[in-house]
Formats: sequence, C-alpha cells, structure tokens
Amino acid sequence: MTPEIDRPDIHPLVHPPLLALFHLCAAYLLGWALPLPVGVPAPVHYAGFGLVIAGLLSGFSAVIELRKAQTTFDPHGSVRQLVTRGMYRFSRNPIYLGFLMMVIGFPLFSGNYWGLCLAPVYAAMMNRLVITLEESYLEGKFQEQYVEYKSRVRRWL
Repeated sequence: MTPEIDRPDIHPLVHPPLLALFHLCAAYLLGWALPLPVGVPAPVHYAGFGLVIAGLLSGFSAVIELRKAQTTFDPHGSVRQLVTRGMYRFSRNPIYLGFLMMVIGFPLFSGNYWGLCLAPVYAAMMNRLVITLEESYLEGKFQEQYVEYKSRVRRWL
C-alpha cells in the first residue's frame, strides 16, 4: 500500500518561472526575427516598466505571505495552510500574475510588442499545466474552505 502523496500532480519538469522565462525569450527572439511594423511610443515603454515593477511587487508580496504562513511557494510541494491574505485577497495566483506582468512588461519596456502577443499563450499554458492541477489539489486538501475562497477571488485578477 502506498501512502497518499500530499502535493499537486504537476509534472516535475514544469516550473512556472521557467515557463515565464521561455515566453520572455520567445518575445525577444520574435522581436528580432519578426519585428512588428508598429512603433512603441514612450508612454508604452513607461507602462512596460510599470508592469515589471508591479509584477515584481505582486510576486514578492505573495511569497512574503506564504512565508508568514509557513507554507511552501514551490508548486511541487505540500501546502500546509491556505493563504488568503495580502495579494491573495485579489488573485488566487499573484506570483503567476506577477510573471505574466513581466512577460508583457519587459518586452514593452524595450520596445517590443511580442510579450503582449504571447501573454495569452503563457496564461493558457499556466492554466493547463499548473493552475488547474494546483486548484484540484487545494480543493481536495482544504475542501469547503477552498471552494468558498475560489468563489470570491478570481484566478488571475
């Protein structure tokens, strides 16, 4: 008899920061190989910088809340408690939201719209490869508490 595994069933080779990095690299590669024929005005550059800062703040503040709760921020790890404070009041996935903002923001800041174009692909991959599996795990572990949280806080924002 095998003991029940207390962690999400996320493939061990899937790591959210690497997915974000892959999409960032793809945006820059596409910007080099297939530059879009649209200029990026200065306010959009600044908006890109703002998104990067917001993404970093979202991710760091979420990690701080997880640390305060003495639970893991590793998507392959066992969660000790459901965190609903801080950024988790606005998004069930503030770290992944932060990555998304950076996938859009870094390229925009450097004059490249490809991050904006790839953002829906990144979000779909995260939903399919990570988030739905985490949600299934959390619902099984925290049951009604997680269902109630899920009913009042959106997945992304």
